[in-house]
Amino acid sequence: MDVLFVNPDSSAKAYQDLAKVFSAIEPPTWALLLAESCRAKGYGVGLLDCDAEKLSLDAAVGRIADADARLVVMVVYGQNPNSGTTSMIGALALARALKEAHPATRIAFVGSHTSALPREVLAESCVDIVLLNEGVYALHNLLASNLHDDLARIRGIGYKRREAGGETLLQLNPPESVVPQSRMDLDLPGYAWDLLPYRERPLDLYRAHFWHAGFDHARRTPFAAIYTSLGCNFGCDFCMINIVNRQDNGEGISAADSRGMRFWSTDWVIREMDKLARLGVSTLRLSDEMFFLNRKHYGPLVDRLAESDYGFNLWAYARVDTVRADALEKFKRAGINWLALGIEAGNLQVRREMSKGSFQEVSIKDICHTIRDADIKVISNYIFGFPDDTLETMQQTLDLALELNTEMANMYPCQALPGSPIYHIARQQGWALPTSYEGYAFLSYECEPLPTKHVSAAEVLRFRDRAWQTYFTNPAYLDLVERKFGPQERQNVIDMATIPLKRKLLGD
Repeated sequence: MDVLFVNPDSSAKAYQDLAKVFSAIEPPTWALLLAESCRAKGYGVGLLDCDAEKLSLDAAVGRIADADARLVVMVVYGQNPNSGTTSMIGALALARALKEAHPATRIAFVGSHTSALPREVLAESCVDIVLLNEGVYALHNLLASNLHDDLARIRGIGYKRREAGGETLLQLNPPESVVPQSRMDLDLPGYAWDLLPYRERPLDLYRAHFWHAGFDHARRTPFAAIYTSLGCNFGCDFCMINIVNRQDNGEGISAADSRGMRFWSTDWVIREMDKLARLGVSTLRLSDEMFFLNRKHYGPLVDRLAESDYGFNLWAYARVDTVRADALEKFKRAGINWLALGIEAGNLQVRREMSKGSFQEVSIKDICHTIRDADIKVISNYIFGFPDDTLETMQQTLDLALELNTEMANMYPCQALPGSPIYHIARQQGWALPTSYEGYAFLSYECEPLPTKHVSAAEVLRFRDRAWQTYFTNPAYLDLVERKFGPQERQNVIDMATIPLKRKLLGD
């Protein structure tokens, strides 16, 4: 085996008791993409998903040792904006245990957090090599090397260079390009679905988000997630998803400097979806950051899906100002039953400041009504604690959430995620940042959001947790769940809301 891709397990610390039943377990999409890309080049590949298998550190170390790969790659990446950073919890714990037990193992890190802070990751004693962006071409060239004395010539990596006097220097080589649009189907040729572990049938160790399955635990597996495009054209201050497009090693580079989208062809996407359908998957996430944006991309795809007999239950992302009413009927026929909207804040000025004015002024209420009139459910996403937020503006956000009463709502405390523009602002301004990777996990015990200009970090976190409880115990919301999904599903939501989150910042 040339390379073993490892998806670490950080769930217990990132989600607390919600990890036991309610949090999703998603297939490691970037590990699957990288594995298939390397396999297409003739390299022997393997994949170890510690999250899906819930492996202990000792068991994971043993499995990695048994694989005896030339290179072990920790893929610290996830579909949520903070996932790359929170994945460092499990990735570093495993890498340290692996190095202690098998010092000669060559360990590389790749993913969004690594792209954001390559020097900090490389400085860890258990890390030998970092890949500086999505890592596709750097990884191909790395596997063609001897992984030791020829690292200086490989673009797109960082490594430790040992001087004659014994001093170790952190070396970042010139950047490598990301896969261009013209080669998406060729150099990222698919997902290595066959490498995933399973218990009785493919993908049965993975479970959909609770709401995606209609709050029915029995419908959560098998589950998969797939990208049809990569990246985003926008540069919101709080977002870091474009950092994996980075092609500049300079200090202060953020995701906003690497914005842009690349698309796979419709034929490529349908081929991968056909594989999943044959594996028995019906609940499927479209992980694209901006699926409902480029009509030339999504139009042919939803047409093909509408013509198919896959029977998928899909969800996708949209901006409130990109929803086209004339496309919603096709979305529904294609199986897109949920649309996630980044509403973010109830106060227009607060939202405009953080999105750099890129949002067109639209009626959020009208957009939600239009989507729901097409029999598509809405997941509304809110963020509490933007720099200009006050207790009053955060209450406006909660009031809007309660008024909209959408089928699902995600509520996040604002954090300066590594790679986001606000992370660099925070460092320049001397704002307090989390002191641990757990601190960047929205639902963790150690969660440390940013303070605002008017409200402390503790007040932001307390407000977010109270807002979440208010929403999910609201009789109007529970009535909606029962009306649309059933009485048992209503009880399942009630059960979810009884699981307490402990917060260090709040004195728990």
